[in-house]
Amino acid sequence: MTETPSTPSWPTGISAITLFTEDLDATKRFYREVFGLPVAFENDNSAVFEFGSTVINLLDTTAAPELVAPARVARPDAGSRLQLTLPVDDVDAMCKELTDRGVTLLNGPMDRPWGIRTASFRDPGGHIWEIAQ
Repeated sequence: MTETPSTPSWPTGISAITLFTEDLDATKRFYREVFGLPVAFENDNSAVFEFGSTVINLLDTTAAPELVAPARVARPDAGSRLQLTLPVDDVDAMCKELTDRGVTLLNGPMDRPWGIRTASFRDPGGHIWEIAQ
C-alpha cells in the first residue's frame, strides 16, 4: 500500500499582522490611547500590541523593505489596501468614546445593507479600522 502525502491544514487564525508606519512614536501613542492597550514588545523599529490572540506589529517603514523584499513598501497616500475590523457591542457608544479620545471618524455610524452597523477611522500610519456591531 502506498502512502499519500498528508495535506496541510488551512490556518485556523491569524497570529500577527504587521502594519508599516512612517511615524512609529505617533502610531504607538495612538494605539495606547485609542485602544487602551499596553505595548507588549518594542524595539527601535517596532511596537507590538495584543488584540486577543492576534498581535499587531507596528513597524517603521525604514525597517520594512527587508521584510517584504523584493516587494516595495507603498507610501501611505497611495490609497487603502486593507481594513481591520473589531467587533463591538454598541457602535454608537464606541464612536462617542473614540471621538472623546480624539479620533476623527471616516464614516459612520451607519447601517450597512448586509445587516451590520459600522463606523471606521484611520490610524496615523493610514491603516483603516472598522468597528462593527
